[in-house]
Amino acid sequence: MAAAKVKIRLAKSLIGSKKDQIATAHSLGLKKIGDVTVQPDNEQTKGKVAKIVHLIDVCKA
Repeated sequence: MAAAKVKIRLAKSLIGSKKDQIATAHSLGLKKIGDVTVQPDNEQTKGKVAKIVHLIDVCKA
């Protein structure tokens, strides 16, 4: 059985965000508006998503 995945898209600009939020977005592979990445649905990813939830869109992959 395949592991669950989540699809994350950067919906808003990182300009004006705190340094730790920008670093979190970059750690997910998100640099520009519209960038999309697929990440495993685990506790580490959920923590990163919670930190920048106001900047991204998340859906099941």
